[in-house]
Amino acid sequence: MRILIASLMLASAATPAFAQNAMGGPVLPDGTLLDVVATGDITRVPDVATLRAGVVTQAPTATEASTQNANQMARVIAALRSAGIANRDIATASISLSPQYRYGDNQPPVITGYQATNTVSVKFRDISKSGNVLDALVKAGANQIDGPQLSIDQPAAALDAARVDAVKQARARAELYAQAAGLRVDRIVSINEQGENRGDQPRPPVLYARAMKADSAPEMMAGETEVSVTIAVRFLLK
Repeated sequence: MRILIASLMLASAATPAFAQNAMGGPVLPDGTLLDVVATGDITRVPDVATLRAGVVTQAPTATEASTQNANQMARVIAALRSAGIANRDIATASISLSPQYRYGDNQPPVITGYQATNTVSVKFRDISKSGNVLDALVKAGANQIDGPQLSIDQPAAALDAARVDAVKQARARAELYAQAAGLRVDRIVSINEQGENRGDQPRPPVLYARAMKADSAPEMMAGETEVSVTIAVRFLLK
């Protein structure tokens, strides 16, 4: 839980906050304004994992590279579907075809072949089964896999809990400063939400290499992820 005190502002007028005076400017309340920026943090266990799986092929011609890549990728997609991954959870992430060059001293580059790449984003809604799916992907021809990014599928309730926590933290700190200053917290003047973390912050990519044993599969650990909301709260102290 992180809390910052932004500022204390003294005011002397005895009219309601944010009223307008005769000259059209704001009239401050009779009291002390305290601005607090607070972040409410909670943890949840992720229930969705997303990773990228791809096929990279090389061949002397662009047509050969593309054809080989398409055939190999078709087997990868079939493996995903056989493993129970729904079509809505498989999305094309990138497709590329590029020439490969040989460089020599004082010589123009020479094309030696072509490289084709096709990558899909795969969402696992049952993290416990993702290890077996990864192993099936490699067996089907996927030779480029990275991830995962773990997240919460329905973060709304977790975000609301973080908001409640943020208000509690802001109120507690306001009470502390009011007591230290010989004042009391009269009321909240305003609350502004400044940002949120929905629990899907990307983690450093982990390249996956299939173990030597054919019957082995990696285990994906969900762990915990942090959900947070940051708010700015203005209090009136008297």
